[in-house]
Amino acid sequence: MKETLSEHTRNILGLQLPTDPRWVNLAAMQLEEILTDHAYCEQKAATTCISLIQKNHDKPLLIEELSPIVTEEWGHFRAVLAELKKRGLQLGKQRKDVYVNKLLEFQKKGGSPDERFLDQMLTMALIEARSCERFKRLSEGLDDAYMRRFYRKFMESEAGHYTLFITLAEHYLPKKMVRKRWAEWLDYEKQLMNSEEVRGDRVH
Repeated sequence: MKETLSEHTRNILGLQLPTDPRWVNLAAMQLEEILTDHAYCEQKAATTCISLIQKNHDKPLLIEELSPIVTEEWGHFRAVLAELKKRGLQLGKQRKDVYVNKLLEFQKKGGSPDERFLDQMLTMALIEARSCERFKRLSEGLDDAYMRRFYRKFMESEAGHYTLFITLAEHYLPKKMVRKRWAEWLDYEKQLMNSEEVRGDRVH
């Protein structure tokens, strides 16, 4: 029987499909690869927030809220680098992020400025939500107690980031508009997750 998300997870994250349980076992066998990918995910999160600030210099609340996120995400990048070094592992080559690229394809490129801004916010919200769900899997499913605690901290952080991007979208745009488009994003992401191969060498 296919696993379903608990009501609690649905309410917090909104995700329509859980990560395949096999993913944790695959990730545990490829720790160097998953940590490398995790490091680059944190790096990209920081640089994307910088880009959003630059593109939305006329939105004071966004600048105020995303500025500390840049620092936090870069701190996460450094924490993962430190973990790699401690284990005698190397930061490998950055891979193509198929999941994120597929999300970018769903953005309304020819829409109004409001629509483009909304999709940028919701893309980030969805990436953070899925990252949170993946980190939750690692925090509960890894055999290594230290690594379970390590990913518990990331899980808690990503949950807060997810809600921030939704809140910012609703601050600048009508809530009804945001919620309608968010439902479309969640449906799209469900289809994407169903079509993607289960790989243990990547966060998404």
